[in-house]
Amino acid sequence: MTSGSPFAVRCTLTFGDIYGQVLAWMAVIFVSLASGLALMGSSRPVFALVGVGLILVLSLPFLLFAFVTTLLNHIQLEPQTPLASDSQN
Repeated sequence: MTSGSPFAVRCTLTFGDIYGQVLAWMAVIFVSLASGLALMGSSRPVFALVGVGLILVLSLPFLLFAFVTTLLNHIQLEPQTPLASDSQN
């Protein structure tokens, strides 16, 4: 009987894999803040706050989906080789 799993879980995710996603998210934040500041000078500044909130809330699920799928694509299951001392009982 073997103890443990015959596979090892290995994550190969690096910062370079998500760098583009981080830059895209920062661009979304800056664009929404810029549009909020542009609308702040209008007669109804509530629209500015609603617009910024709407942009951030609607873009967050897409960001999380991108992060999660990138992470799942970099998880590997590698078979473990049995040690010589384990095979001798």
